[in-house]
Formats: sequence, C-alpha cells, structure tokens
Amino acid sequence: MWQNSPPGSIYDYIRVASFSIGADGLIEQWSRRAAGLFGIAADVAVGMDPVEAFMPAELRRDGHRRVGEILDGREWTGLVPFRIPGERGVRGLAELYVMPSETKTGERAALCIVVDVRALRRIETDLAASQAIFGQSPFGFVLFGTDLAVVRANERFATVFGGRAEDHRGRTVDDYLSRTEADRLTATLKRVLETGTSVTDLQLVGHAPGDPDRRYWSMNLYRVHSGSGRPVGIAGLATDVTGRHIAAREAASARRNLALLNEASARIGNSLDLETTARELLDVAVPGFCDLASVDLYQGLLTGDDAPPGSWDSLRQVSVGGSAELRRVAFASAVSDALPTTSADRTAPAPGDGPPALGAVHRFPYHSPCAIALRTGHVEDVPGDDRGFVQSTLAVPMVAHDTVVGLVQFSRTKGSEPFGERDRGLAVELAARAAVCIDNARLYRREHERALILQRSLLPPGDPEAAGLDIACRYLPGNTATEVGGDWFDVIELPGHRTALVVGDVMGRGLRAAVAMGELRTAVRTLALLDLEPAEVLAALDEVARGLGTPGRATGAFPGGSGGGAQWPSRAAHKSREADLSEVYLATCVYAVYDPVTRRCTFANAGHLPPAVVEPGQRAVMLDVPPGMPLGVGGEPFEEVEVELKEGALLALYTDGLVESRDHPLDEGLKALREALVVPRRPLEDVCDHVLATLDTRHGEDDIALLMARIRGLPADAVGDWRLPREPRSVGRARELAREQLLAWGLGELVDTTELLVSELVTNALRYGEGEIRLRLLLDRTLVCEVWDAGLVQPRRRRARDTDEGGRGLQLVGMLSTGWGSRRTPRGKTVWFELALPDGAPAAEPTLEQLLSMY
Repeated sequence: MWQNSPPGSIYDYIRVASFSIGADGLIEQWSRRAAGLFGIAADVAVGMDPVEAFMPAELRRDGHRRVGEILDGREWTGLVPFRIPGERGVRGLAELYVMPSETKTGERAALCIVVDVRALRRIETDLAASQAIFGQSPFGFVLFGTDLAVVRANERFATVFGGRAEDHRGRTVDDYLSRTEADRLTATLKRVLETGTSVTDLQLVGHAPGDPDRRYWSMNLYRVHSGSGRPVGIAGLATDVTGRHIAAREAASARRNLALLNEASARIGNSLDLETTARELLDVAVPGFCDLASVDLYQGLLTGDDAPPGSWDSLRQVSVGGSAELRRVAFASAVSDALPTTSADRTAPAPGDGPPALGAVHRFPYHSPCAIALRTGHVEDVPGDDRGFVQSTLAVPMVAHDTVVGLVQFSRTKGSEPFGERDRGLAVELAARAAVCIDNARLYRREHERALILQRSLLPPGDPEAAGLDIACRYLPGNTATEVGGDWFDVIELPGHRTALVVGDVMGRGLRAAVAMGELRTAVRTLALLDLEPAEVLAALDEVARGLGTPGRATGAFPGGSGGGAQWPSRAAHKSREADLSEVYLATCVYAVYDPVTRRCTFANAGHLPPAVVEPGQRAVMLDVPPGMPLGVGGEPFEEVEVELKEGALLALYTDGLVESRDHPLDEGLKALREALVVPRRPLEDVCDHVLATLDTRHGEDDIALLMARIRGLPADAVGDWRLPREPRSVGRARELAREQLLAWGLGELVDTTELLVSELVTNALRYGEGEIRLRLLLDRTLVCEVWDAGLVQPRRRRARDTDEGGRGLQLVGMLSTGWGSRRTPRGKTVWFELALPDGAPAAEPTLEQLLSMY
C-alpha cells in the first residue's frame, strides 16, 4: 500500500470496502478491505452468492430480488444487515452502494461499495462529543497547529479575549501576552510539540482587553495526534485562576505577617538600649515587609527627660511651628545604601531638601503626614514622589502605654506591591512592639541611672585611709545591659586607730536592691560607731536585714491612739505581708576589725566568700572563717576568727562578681584569684588593676567590689603603754607619763590639753571603775589616748547642776578633744579621746561661753 496523502485520512476511520458481482450473481472480485470487514478471505468469497453468504435467512428472498434488479441495470443504495464473523448472534449493519457495470463481453455485472455503519456512527458520536466539549466548555480551549498558530478556539476563549471564536484563527501567543510571557509560552509549546510531554498548571500573567487589572491563568498543554500517530498540533486548556492567586497571595501574606510577628517577638527587645531596639525593628522589617524604613525617636526620650514629649497631653500643645525635636536613630534599605528622599522626610517645602542624616536632630512640619501621625497616634499614608523611586510610605507612630515615643516610616519602592489594609495592621503591630520595648528600655535606663547614682553615693568617697593599712578599692557596676546590683564596701575608722573593713552583697538587682544596700551600709556604720565586736555587728545587722522586706515595718505592734501613735497591723497589712514575702532581702557580708598595734584582725562572716590573704613570699590562701548564714535568714549566731597578719601581708575582700560567672564555676574563679594575688611587690593600686585584668570577670554580668589592704602595723615607738595601780597617786603618774611621751614625740603643743584630759579619765577610772588601770597613747594621723579598767559601768556625760562640785569632767573631755567615747572590752571597758595633731597654727582655746556652760 502506498499513498501521497498523509496517513490517518477519513477512509481509515470509516472502513470502506468493495467487491464486484458477475452476470451470474456470484462474487467475482473481493477486496482486502472486504475480507477485513466481513472476515472472509478472497479465495473463499470469490464464487459465493453474496445473499446466501452474508444476509440472514429471512432477508434472502428480498435480497435475490434486489440482485436481479441490479443486474438488470438499476442502481441501489440501502442498509443491509450482515453477520459478523466470529461473533455469534451479532449482526452488523452496512451501507451498500451498488453500481451496475458491464463485462467486456457486454454482460451485466455490478460494483458494490460497502461502508460499516457502526464506524460511521462512532465518528458521528465522537464529533458530537468533541464539539460539545470544545464548544460548551466553561474553560478556554485553544488548538495550536504545528506552526504554533491558533487553529481553533472555543467561545469561552473568545469571551475573554474578545471577538468571535473564528476571529482567533491564525493568531499567535504574541497577540495575547506580553513579550516575556509570550516567549515563555512559545518555548513551552515547542517543547511539548517536540517531546510529547504534557505540561500542567503553567502559570501565565496578562491583561484581558479593556481590563487594567492583571489576570492570572493556569494552562495545561498536550500534543494532539492523528489516527496514525502523526502530531497535528497542541491543545491548550486555560483556566482563570486570578481569584485563586489572590487568595493564595493573601494566605501567603498572612503567613508572612505571622512569621514577621513571630520574628519580631524573638528579635525586638533583646537589648535595653534604645538605638539597638530601633535597629532590631528595622532588621525585621527590611526587606521582609518593606524596601526601606527609618526610626525617629523624641530627643527628650534619648536625653532622659522624665516626661517624654510624646504623651497625649503634650502632643496637643505642640506649636504650629512643627513637631517636637526628634533624632533619627536607625535607617535600613534593601535597594540602596543612600538615603532616598521621600515627601514624608521633607522638613521644608524646598524640593532639594533631603532626609535627616542618621543621628541628626530635626522636626517635621506641622501639617506634614508625619507630624499628624505623631499628634493623632494614627497611621498616615504618604503618597509616593514622582521624582523619586518610592511608591508609598506608611508613617506609623510608636505608641506605648498611651505615650508616643517616636515614629517609624515603612516605604516600598516603585515596582513593589503597594501597602494593603493587612499591611497597615502589621505595621502598627510592629511599631507597637518596638515602642513597648523602647519605653521599657527608657524606664529601665532611668531606674538604672538612679540606682547607680544611689549606689555610688553610698560608697566611700575618694581613697579611704586607715591607720596601719594601705587601702585600694575598685567598684565596677554592671553595664547598661544589666541591672544595678547591691554590692558595697566600706572602710570605717574605729577608736584606737582601729579600722573596720566591710564588703557585702544584697541578693537581687535593681533600685530596690540598691536601696536595701544603702540601708544596710548605714546600719553597719551606725553599729560600728558603737564599737561592737564583729559577730555582734552581724547579729544586729541580721535583724535590720530581716526588717527590710517587712511591709509597713514602721508601724508599731502595740495598741495606741490614732494621733500618730503606734497601731496594731490591719488585716490588709497582714495579707500584704504574706504577699510580699518574696521581697524579703537577703545579703552576704564579711566584717573585719583590724588593730594596727597588734596587727591582729578579727573576722565575722555572714554567708560571704572567704577573705584572701597573701603573706610576703607565700602563696595566697583563703582564710577559714565560718561562713554563717546570710543576713536576713536569722536564727543562727555568727562566729569570730582572730588572725595575726604579718607586716606587708595583703588582705583582699571581694564580691562574687569577681570570681563567679555563668561560664566557669566558683572554684575556678577562687583559684584564679589566688594566682592573680601572688605578684611581686607592687603598689597596691597596680595590684588591683592586675587582679581585674587577669580574672575573667565578664564585666557586665554582675557588679564587682574589691577591697584590698596591705598590712602596716604601728611602729613600736608610736605606742606608749603603761599599767597603773589602783591608788590616787596614779593620776599624777599618768600625767607625767603622758607629758614625757608627748615631748619625745615632739608634740609639746598638746602636753597641757593631754595632761588635763588624761587626769580626768584616770580619776574617773579610780572613782567609778574596778581593778588595774591601763593607759595607752597611740600616734598616727591623730593622737589617741585610752584608759582601761575592769569596771563594766559605762561613763555617761551629764550636765552638772550649779551646786554640784563634780560631774564636769566628761564635758571638759568633749569640749577639748576632737572626739571621745567608750567601748566594752573582754575584761571591762575603755574610755578614749582623740586629739588632732598640730599643723603649725596656734591651738584654739575654749571660749568663755564654753567654759561657763560647764557650770
């Protein structure tokens, strides 16, 4: 078989066959298609009677008549049933066209053309179905030829792109889509035509005629073949998915917004620094939400004003001249490092004005959208500038607790999707979260600065001085990223040139901890003036600490009147006390008293880290001082340990911020401290710096207090010590000893005053005391005189009556000395007075009024 027309013609589908009948009515010729249609080979069919061979018995009579008429020269066309070979009881239906013919001898014959009616019906059904699918489909259906031109389009396609369906014949994809989209679709059509691989859900973007909105289509493409398998084109089924695309875009936008809010919660507010918080906001917003953004905060907020200018009342009072001063603290851009000019940023109507530089202080014009947003607290839309590349801007006030702290501007450039209503809500949420963090940072900064001022005001001013000690100290507060702690240290002068060294740490942070530290430090100084033993000082201090967390501790516990007297605690106060138990303050403290005469130091510890001591040429050791319980716990007594320190030894008292951090345990920190203290003999200030530089203090995690003392005992020639018998002549002997010692020291100017005061104290010891009397003179920065006896009765200064012959001795001591007092000792008491050393100026004599006041 050969053919010039392409395979798959209509004849291949309708199954046309032919055969011929001779003059005798029998089959003479039998085509191969007839053999295929009827299932009988040519060698069998030739010579057979076609009526007898194929027609049913009931039709054969009429069939023979028809054959006779045909052989008589009549044409005939009709439907003839026939048996289908191999299929029992199944009849076929053939359309038969019989044309009379003649043989070469002039005899009558016939040529028969047979068509299988079933094939024709299938073709008709297929055509009807195809037409229904193609023409009645609610989707755009288009058939491209092998030249990629439109061969056929349905009515739905024509409805979208205009005209009638026939008008689209011969058009190409360039007639419907932009260049970019058309090139993409053309490439896809070529690939489908070449490979036969179908393409599903090809996304295309374009515009329908007369519709300015963008439309989105999903297109399925597959190659179409002829009956013989030859490609004849590409069929395309297009669906308008604009609604689905918009819904997906909104869903994606909602997911993006939720992700941005989640990211904002994690990233904004990690720092207590205002500028850092503003930058964290922009790190979240650019480029995930907008193309560029800036943050302006009120200048008063940054300078620490208590009343920020963004409060509602102050906003209503802004003058017509413009907004309050703001400072640009952050800027971010995903399109350029430059600062693009937007109409929102202009501070003057001149078109050449640029945006404020980073860190610049500026004002927004009164009627500008940004100033309106700051005044009203509502988002303002700022239209794009034709001269710039910014499409639109949202001016969003940063509101926290009814206070506007600043303004954030979110901008999108031309070509980006414009801001929608959902975007406005997200912008407000982002700005509000950052505003709360900034306001918290402002409040924290204010509290931190106040606590720091309070804390520093309670530390010893300048370089402390002590008899027999070289003192050096360091205090490093936590930085602005941490809260102020309750660390403190103190150096307190005690009678007899003794010195109290104190280091403590209130557990907790913030202003309340600093206040508690101040109360404890004041209590320590008060207790030290009573000249109590270290353990007694800590016991009394424990009572003070337990009272710090007691609500309404100033309220008495005894019944009384309402005129300011003590009251029984109310039921509400009792509940408040139970609710505030967590605010009971605990503190650790080490209290040491050093005597330069004996170089002995007595320690008492309330849960604090042990003191460190380095003796010359030796390794550093931690003193074994029983730690005791922290102050505020109560119920446990404190123990004392007395240690004799060698000349030149180094004593270090410190808080846990020096030796403890999250990165290493306490034992490692104490070991590092011992190693850092062992240095060649250097100035004490250098030793402090060396310790802080050597240890991994991680400064900023906690406050650090370091108090160091180098031992210098009083020289032997600076001490005069005598024991006197309990007899009247000891008064004169005491005056003689004092005179001789002062002359030996070259203090002749103090002889008369000292003799008089020594005489008064020794006389009182003889009159009111018990046991042996001891007189001691100490010379250092001042002159100290001490008189000891075994009596337990403490002297009390009183105003003598005019008729009294005595009782004016202690008044005289208080008038002529710079200080006096008494303290208990293990075997009695000590009464002392102190005189300032002469500075070359004549000594001040008591006035007449002072002398007369004694009588």
